[in-house]
Amino acid sequence: MSPAALEKEIAELERQIASLKQMAEEHELDVAGELHKLEEKLVRRRRESYQNLTAVERVQLARHPKRPFTLDYIERIFPDFMELHGDRAFRDDEAIVAGWARLDGESLMLIGHQKGRDMKENLRRNFGMPHPEGYRKALRLMQLAEKFGRPVVTLIDTPGAYPGIGAEERGQAEAIARNLREMARLRVPILAVVIGEGGSGGALALGVADRILMLENAIYSVISPEGCSAILWKDQQHVQAAAEALKITAKDLLELAVIDEIVPEPPGGAHSNPAEAAALLDARLKLALEKLMGVSGAELRRMRYDKFRRMGAVETALQGRQ
Repeated sequence: MSPAALEKEIAELERQIASLKQMAEEHELDVAGELHKLEEKLVRRRRESYQNLTAVERVQLARHPKRPFTLDYIERIFPDFMELHGDRAFRDDEAIVAGWARLDGESLMLIGHQKGRDMKENLRRNFGMPHPEGYRKALRLMQLAEKFGRPVVTLIDTPGAYPGIGAEERGQAEAIARNLREMARLRVPILAVVIGEGGSGGALALGVADRILMLENAIYSVISPEGCSAILWKDQQHVQAAAEALKITAKDLLELAVIDEIVPEPPGGAHSNPAEAAALLDARLKLALEKLMGVSGAELRRMRYDKFRRMGAVETALQGRQ
């Protein structure tokens, strides 16, 4: 059953619960027993329905229009957030939100992709696809955090870096490559969290971290399933096969050691209960940051280098040789 069908069934249960509550209020009826049964069924259905989703269904959840974005998590986890703007070279890119924040009393630099909720905001945020100046803003603030010895936290949620002519003219590839190099060199702790879509180099430019967390229904991939299907099969009929082959889910990536930890989501996905999703992420962020604080800059760089060197390691069996 697709996420859309699941949500339709869950919405019907929610409608029944709301209708029962209204009837009880209007007619002063005692419906506590029936209400309890429906609410239990709703929780159980949400939990059961979202346990064994296919890769392409996870993609749909990662792109859900009501899924919490960076600013939603900032509101619930980082109340002292102070946004900073601009790359000091061209302009401020609103596809990336960044600034000083505080987590459990610890000052840090928070940087994240930001999509829009409606067409007007999506145009302003460029659908969460940064231009090179967005990545240069992010790097400027990471280096500022290093200057003051403060950790960096990044929230990843983008279909990819913007591929337009202007972005390419201003050095999109160079900006991403520079972020990869400089993040590897930073002497402060870096935490990265894939909260929605983690698309290609546009995501990786904020993803070179000491610890990489990923929400349960997020995705992280070198290319979208649609793009993979178009390249390999020359059509859009093989999106599901592409999604499975790409190993883009949190479970797959944990097994491949691309990420370090899966952050659970509320039953029904993060969009079903953003407050609970934020609380779950908040707890995992605090634990991860606590483990990294106090580690020397030189040791962080060494561990980070070793971590990424281990990714993609394969064993080759040479047949026919003694």
